[in-house]
Amino acid sequence: MAEKSDADTADHSEPLLEQGPRSRTVEIDGHRLRLTHLDKVMYPQTGTTKRDVINFYWQVAPRLIAHAHDRPVTRKRWVNGVGTSEEPGESFFQKNTGRDTPEWVPRVSIEYVRKTNEHPLVNEPAVLVWLGQTATLEIHTPQWRAYRTGRRHRPDRLVLDLDPGEGVGLAGCAEVALQAREALADMGLDAVPVTSGSKGIHIYAPLDGSWTWRKASDSAHELARSLESEHADRVVATMGRAERAGKVFIDWSQNNTNKTTVAPWSLRGRLRPTVAVPRRWEEIEDSQLRQLDHVEALERLSEPDPLQEVIDRLKRD
Repeated sequence: MAEKSDADTADHSEPLLEQGPRSRTVEIDGHRLRLTHLDKVMYPQTGTTKRDVINFYWQVAPRLIAHAHDRPVTRKRWVNGVGTSEEPGESFFQKNTGRDTPEWVPRVSIEYVRKTNEHPLVNEPAVLVWLGQTATLEIHTPQWRAYRTGRRHRPDRLVLDLDPGEGVGLAGCAEVALQAREALADMGLDAVPVTSGSKGIHIYAPLDGSWTWRKASDSAHELARSLESEHADRVVATMGRAERAGKVFIDWSQNNTNKTTVAPWSLRGRLRPTVAVPRRWEEIEDSQLRQLDHVEALERLSEPDPLQEVIDRLKRD
């Protein structure tokens, strides 16, 4: 796969679409896309439309692509929007590209135990605009990149998903995040928190490419069990939901080769258009920590991406 994407040079500082017609055709990097139903409300609580979703993905394209490049994408789509708390919108996951996928969308075939799926790749801005057109709100990727042949690279990041149980808020996740940071530092790993845009926090620890899948998975499991042992009153590392009430569940299983995590800078299909946003540790220590929405995420584009800073530092070292 190419190392450089079109997003490296394109100007994404302004929205792609202005207010206007419900449908229009755009050309991006030589690709023509017909965009329709642009005034459809995807998030009724905030009035956020399909046009807003497409504009968001256009503007965050350089950052999202940097983290998702060459990773097979699993899409989560809400064709008629997320709905309301009383009447939630229907959603579904989609791995395969499908017949309606434009020919120019890059893709890779990944072999699983029982089948092979052809996943799209978010390697250029036009793909993100197309995803917005198809009502894809969430973009999920694995902890590895793919060769053109479909063979998997070794993992280039370790991920811990901190999921609050009943009675636990984001502040409880933040406390466990800080403990996980210390544990990862003891392993020689520099961690970055990402507020998930849902309920919890994702902890990313970029890897240098020397770790095997077994090492990444076993290390994440061992770390989770260690934190559970040291902080049994607030941490649980087992899958059983009955044991999660009042505690933070550390989901280490997303380091399995077949698992995915919502991509940094992806929207979430919640009642509000929240986003998985890389954060700085001083924010995690702030008692006012909260999930950020798409407007707040866009405001951060003038600042460096904390996750990319750690990745770049690892490459220099």
